[in-house]
Amino acid sequence: MAKIPGAVVAAGGLVGGYSVARFTKKRPLGGVVLAAAGGVAARQWQQVARGKAAAALSAVYLAGFAGSHPLAKKVGAWPSVLGVAGVVGGVSYLVADRQG
Repeated sequence: MAKIPGAVVAAGGLVGGYSVARFTKKRPLGGVVLAAAGGVAARQWQQVARGKAAAALSAVYLAGFAGSHPLAKKVGAWPSVLGVAGVVGGVSYLVADRQG
């Protein structure tokens, strides 16, 4: 079975977590999706890029989540989430997935 790249998992986790929280109106459930995808992506980053790069990508993932909130006040929720997901996915691809 083909492995889904960490970039796709991370970007999907951000979009999926927000989607679940918004449409179910249960923020903790969105957090579960966000955390699960972050864990899967972190494991893939660890396997492909190893320690420091995996830790840095995990920090980028968390910063993207945190940064999407103030950004949403300026540009709207969906543009914020999609933009942050694109940045996180792009950084992941450049740092880890391109190698693997």
